[in-house]
Amino acid sequence: MAPDFELQANDGSMAKLSYFKGKKNIVLCFYPKNHLFACPSKKVFKMAQTIVAAYTEIVAMDAVLFAISVDTVEDQMKFVEGYEIPYLHLSDPKKETCKTYAGLNLAGLAKRSTFIIDKEGKIAKIFRDIEVESHGNDIIESLKSLK
Repeated sequence: MAPDFELQANDGSMAKLSYFKGKKNIVLCFYPKNHLFACPSKKVFKMAQTIVAAYTEIVAMDAVLFAISVDTVEDQMKFVEGYEIPYLHLSDPKKETCKTYAGLNLAGLAKRSTFIIDKEGKIAKIFRDIEVESHGNDIIESLKSLK
């Protein structure tokens, strides 16, 4: 079963996982940080692009998608607005949810990973080695396999 959490989103609202139980499939995309130097920052943007491209289909599959990092709500807001991202980014500055799900790297940031959670609250799929260029399609395929 997926551990419950409640985190603040880039729009100021609160997102609680248990609220969606019995209602929606959930996609949780963990990533290190919005703005890092060099390659990791490019990976964050590339991953966001592939998920944005797949977002309409993801939502059509009765799913809610959240991106989660240790960034502040203000940083999440700037990132979402700057790149016109249609889904909520959740802020985990205490690193509790990131640690519980994704684990933390040596720098104390969330490890890049995605969790697919079915409507009953069970973790159905975990992506750890993410191919950022195809990740949106990987999420869609995983959602298709849910009952």
